[in-house]
Amino acid sequence: MNIVPEVASLDTEMRDWRHHIHAHPETAFEETATSAFVAGKLEAIGLDVHTGLAKTGVVGVLRCGGGGDAIGLRADMDALHIAERSGVAYASRHEGRMHACGHDGHTAMLLGAAKALARRRRFDGTVYFIFQPAEENEGGGRVMVEEGLFDKFPMRAVYGMHNWPRKALGSFALRPGPLMGAYDIFEITAVGKGAHAAMAYMGKDPMLFVAQTINALQTIVSRNLHPLAAGVVSVTQVHGGDTWNVIPQEVVLRGTVRTFDPAVQDLIEQRMRTIVAGVAATFEMSATVRYERRYPATVNAENETRHALAAATAVVGAEHVETDPTPEMGSEDFAFMLQAKPGCYVWLGAGSGPDTHNIHSPHYDFNDAALEIGASYWVTLVEQQLAAAAAQKAA
Repeated sequence: MNIVPEVASLDTEMRDWRHHIHAHPETAFEETATSAFVAGKLEAIGLDVHTGLAKTGVVGVLRCGGGGDAIGLRADMDALHIAERSGVAYASRHEGRMHACGHDGHTAMLLGAAKALARRRRFDGTVYFIFQPAEENEGGGRVMVEEGLFDKFPMRAVYGMHNWPRKALGSFALRPGPLMGAYDIFEITAVGKGAHAAMAYMGKDPMLFVAQTINALQTIVSRNLHPLAAGVVSVTQVHGGDTWNVIPQEVVLRGTVRTFDPAVQDLIEQRMRTIVAGVAATFEMSATVRYERRYPATVNAENETRHALAAATAVVGAEHVETDPTPEMGSEDFAFMLQAKPGCYVWLGAGSGPDTHNIHSPHYDFNDAALEIGASYWVTLVEQQLAAAAAQKAA
């Protein structure tokens, strides 16, 4: 393990930062205290600090030498609407909100990298430290891009990282192409005719629609996709009815669709609309579909993945870097940044054994032992990339 010395000296400080952020979680676009905390740390380090992008986003700028090349490093800052049950001393002080995905750790690692790079100054160019709000569900990455992130801070490439408790501490995983899935949501509303439950023949029962539709939606993947194509259709909510003896007038189904390929995404949406219309017609009622494409797939660029691989290998060794992990259908709004700029998103191993709680669990807590590994990766990536760019320019 090659931990950057300046990072190692910051380990206690990074843990303190992380614990403070963990104790004060803020959810999408409400990260005002977190944003102020980050901006204050960056200013103390000596960076140029820009706030207000995507409401609570922060961008720190560090320049060294006279090189014109630039790259961006991104961390997310928001928490989730989860009641924490971790039992740690620095547990959430905001009931119903929790850093259950490790964004507190991501923020602390990037702050540590910024401080270490400012001390070392062994690169030639510009680094943009991007602290993004609202990764969870609300698309803060998309908003930052739409509000001019890459116009205001021109960069050649952008890089992201997420802790991964299902992989061992001291490891990385990355691959070119899709790493995480597109995130779509749907809402299906069926309107029948309410009736007394004892006189069902007088109504048009939307519960029949529910039963048939949930089953039929599962045939999209099993009977419409090529066996090697990937897709997930999950109904996660059913709302309808208020009492035991009344057939309701209306029911609502909600859920999510996950894909890697836009063609598969199109197919699933089209089949969903056809199935819903057909089942509604069968039971002589009306039904509508609201289908919303939230996040695109997270797709890594070939060149930038090679750069990320070189940095990860330098830190943990080739034997601890997985170069062809199985992609996951979880989603990540860093995908919007990757649509606008080439880049690479990596998984940082953070597991400490089979009993490690996974992200989005109320018992989860970011593994502090991963802080110096992740920050060293950031420092190494910057120094490799911007030093290499400077050498190429001189040649």
